[in-house]
Amino acid sequence: MANGTYETVKIERDTGENAGLTWVILNRPEKRNAMSPQLHFDMANVLDELESDAQTKLIVLTGAGEAWCAGQDLKLYFRELDNKPAERARASWASHYWRWQKLFTYPKPTIAMVNGFCFGGGFTQLIACDFAIAAEDAKFGLSEVNWGILPGGFVSKALTDALGLRDAVWLAMTGETFDGKMAEKIRLINKAVPRDKLRDETIALAQRLMKLNPEVLKATKLAIKNVRAVPHEQAADYLQAKSQEMRFQDKEGGRAKGMSQFLDDKSYRPGYGPYARSTEAKS
Repeated sequence: MANGTYETVKIERDTGENAGLTWVILNRPEKRNAMSPQLHFDMANVLDELESDAQTKLIVLTGAGEAWCAGQDLKLYFRELDNKPAERARASWASHYWRWQKLFTYPKPTIAMVNGFCFGGGFTQLIACDFAIAAEDAKFGLSEVNWGILPGGFVSKALTDALGLRDAVWLAMTGETFDGKMAEKIRLINKAVPRDKLRDETIALAQRLMKLNPEVLKATKLAIKNVRAVPHEQAADYLQAKSQEMRFQDKEGGRAKGMSQFLDDKSYRPGYGPYARSTEAKS
């Protein structure tokens, strides 16, 4: 179990009706949660540990203070590592590992709760999360063009995967800032809500997801994300194999339960919530 004693990340677990929801909080509020090498190392460890943590069914990624993430820490990640190639390589690996390689296909549902500033490199983990809900007054921006670099790392690729080409080019080349409402309009996030509703909306989504079969959620995520960039024939083969794998891995037998409750018991209506996951179907 992750012990919650990391230098730059806080872990908080909900209890009661929200048991299973784990909050992962970037914790450098004095730097608007800009990402230092230590934060990358901490987050790589946090995600690895929570993956097998029985208490964690779902992760919400957010930031301490007034920011979600202000991008890479220019001093600690860039300038101080310019002449330290070995340390730069380690930090670069950890940065990409947790923000994309690990997070994009994480086996548990992930929600980005954007509580404030989200800039530059912060876009990568924003897009890697399965869902994103932001405060309407949260501020977003790719400011790199303003100080002489491009949205590097993996930001440009993540951005073009998530947005239409026109929006991606506009944001990267103008460097203009925009709010949560605009982020929703261009589909960078799922939903923008008033700041005082942000936590409640995030918890409501988490509760909905935690009622569903976790093995089916994992397989569905991988299916949707992995077929986007492959030919139709390859996608068909992959989806068939993934479906068979899911049925083998699903120890609660969700497919059989759902079909029995729909066809035999008449107790389940697809589209109106999940099937009853207990041994006995609810009438």
